[in-house]
Amino acid sequence: MPNVAIPYCSGRGHTRRLAQEIATALGDHGCNARLIDVEKMGSTDWQALEAADAIVMGTPTYLGSAAAGFKTFMDATGDLWAVQAWADKLAAGFTVAIFPGGDKLVTLQQLLTFAMQHGMVWIGQDQIGAPVDPVNEGINASGIWLGLGAVSDRDKAQMIPPGDLETARRFGARIARAVRRWSV
Repeated sequence: MPNVAIPYCSGRGHTRRLAQEIATALGDHGCNARLIDVEKMGSTDWQALEAADAIVMGTPTYLGSAAAGFKTFMDATGDLWAVQAWADKLAAGFTVAIFPGGDKLVTLQQLLTFAMQHGMVWIGQDQIGAPVDPVNEGINASGIWLGLGAVSDRDKAQMIPPGDLETARRFGARIARAVRRWSV
């Protein structure tokens, strides 16, 4: 089975909730998924990243940028970058913000640039939501194609709106298809 690592940073649990949903979808579609909280990483987490066929990165968008905890993780990969240790791995990204726009695209662009600097191959979003496809009400409501962009729900019991959770499941399934297709 292909291995997918999901390094994430989660301030109040919203990003972790999306990571869990993506991981479940990956598992349901024939991949081993490992969640990695980048603020609590150990050597086995770095080994999991090394062994991964794909790395799916998640961070909240705070003030138009990736959270500081995730940026610290990015900066810690300098030695891996220098030898292109992650070259040709598949990559994807997801983020969450309180507003439907919320400058999430800027954060996804940061993650994309990070992946490109590591020589990775990016997987974007493929879900067309309403109003284009009325059957997909609530799916990809932010209209972001670069990755998954979700909205944090004020209801802390829910964390993420149902449409964004379904979009996360579909994004996980897309990543699983790509990993199974392109992993050797």
